[in-house]
Amino acid sequence: MKTVQLSGSPRASVGKKDAKAVRNAGAIPCVLYGTGEQIYFSVRKVDMEKIVFSPDVYQIELDIDGTKKNAIIQELQMHPVKDTIEHVDFLALVDDKPVKVDIPVKLTGRSKGVLSGGRLQQVFRRLRVEGLPKDIPAFIELDITKLNIGNAIRVGQIEIPGVKLLNASNAVVVSVKMARGAVKANDEEEEKEEAEA
Repeated sequence: MKTVQLSGSPRASVGKKDAKAVRNAGAIPCVLYGTGEQIYFSVRKVDMEKIVFSPDVYQIELDIDGTKKNAIIQELQMHPVKDTIEHVDFLALVDDKPVKVDIPVKLTGRSKGVLSGGRLQQVFRRLRVEGLPKDIPAFIELDITKLNIGNAIRVGQIEIPGVKLLNASNAVVVSVKMARGAVKANDEEEEKEEAEA
């Protein structure tokens, strides 16, 4: 996972009134758990938005008034209408304790099926994984070069050392579907192969 630093300020009191005051001051109320005690703090809205509205998943080095902790975002509460961040739950990372996190899927290569006119369909943009913080990659890279029309890559075919994928093993991550015009291209290719044989 990529690492980013974030500074926080301790919150003297908690509750709806306090959370509203924090938001009005241009900050976001947060809580850190997993350390034995819950730590309430706030972070600047602009700093938090850079992390949340990014395609990447980060390991966050939190600095709360001089106290440093490594954490990941465990849960986000968004405003139902404005789509702004209302509250963030952080989970403290412990080197020997597995964590569950959603990591992005990146596709590489040019699919044979797409070059023949097929349509690439990426069902999952992120996959849920479980592993020790040191083993979790920044993203899952899938090479789609060999995918022909009708082919797919399923969760069960993906292997990441030291990491367990939590999505259903038969779930399709990416596939190449038949598209108009693709049939003709495929038929011509087959006819050509038969003629050469």
